[in-house]
Amino acid sequence: LAEYGLEVLIGIARFWAQRVNWSAAKEQYVMLGVTGPNEYENNVNNNWYTSYIARWTLQYTLESIETVRKNDAARLEVILEKTAFNSHTEVSRWKDIINKMFLPEDKELGIFLQQENYLDKEQLTAADLNPAERPINQHWSWDRILRSCFIKQADVLQGIYLFEDDFDRATIERNFDFYEPRTLHESSLSPCVHVVIAAYLDKMDKAYELYLRTSRLDLDDYNKEVHEGLHITSMAGTWLSVVEGFGGMRVRDGHLHFDPKLPEGWKSLSFKIRFRHSTLELDCRPDSFELHNHSAEDVSVWIKGKEYPVQANAHTQSAYA
Repeated sequence: LAEYGLEVLIGIARFWAQRVNWSAAKEQYVMLGVTGPNEYENNVNNNWYTSYIARWTLQYTLESIETVRKNDAARLEVILEKTAFNSHTEVSRWKDIINKMFLPEDKELGIFLQQENYLDKEQLTAADLNPAERPINQHWSWDRILRSCFIKQADVLQGIYLFEDDFDRATIERNFDFYEPRTLHESSLSPCVHVVIAAYLDKMDKAYELYLRTSRLDLDDYNKEVHEGLHITSMAGTWLSVVEGFGGMRVRDGHLHFDPKLPEGWKSLSFKIRFRHSTLELDCRPDSFELHNHSAEDVSVWIKGKEYPVQANAHTQSAYA
């Protein structure tokens, strides 16, 4: 962070700080004319994901400055001088943006709004579409696509995936239940994110349905474009679906956590993970697990909320607590 990252973070934070403007009507900072993750919508105002990421970046940069100040004050002075950083005016403005960023939501539905005017669109679901018109980018004009409520890939849910611990389960479920039916998954980036969230919510039928979509995207030519090449993103998405979805892997407070949930009919699931110089192998079964530490150092991991220490080059096995 001190050697490379902080200088980059300051540059990114400055970009976001100049990208917002103050709305006198809202008495909040807004971000106009942006495009979020959903490629079926562009040049919109106050995309929730973009504004949330921008606010987080400002906060993380401020935290990183303090981390470097604590660990290497001399290096921090070099960075601040090199970037001509004004600790008073810039920090003050960033904190104001963090505290007053407009994040659109609908309190009645209890959801975050993909963008400020999303609910002005005709609200349909993927089930309402004629299958012969899928994928819509091969059959509809872009004018029609951009005016529709349909979502190509995770947008609000992409933010919830990245910042899962910021939200309670009920909030995540309300947003998933609203946005997933409107999502066409006509991007290789889409199904895997929904697998991870669906598994977290114990919606295992939906998680498995979308796992098949990401793992068989090119094999079954879902998007009718395999003649143009294979989707490496979907290959990575398959791994993500298995490890973070069905394996429930998360990193919290610098430690690995797992919450295995196997799809119906699966007898076992195993994978290896390299984490901070340690190579671990986890074999999950419906009611038990076995964890191998293929490393020269002791490690501890959390499985379904319980800590399991494993000595170097050893293994442990247990029923789930």
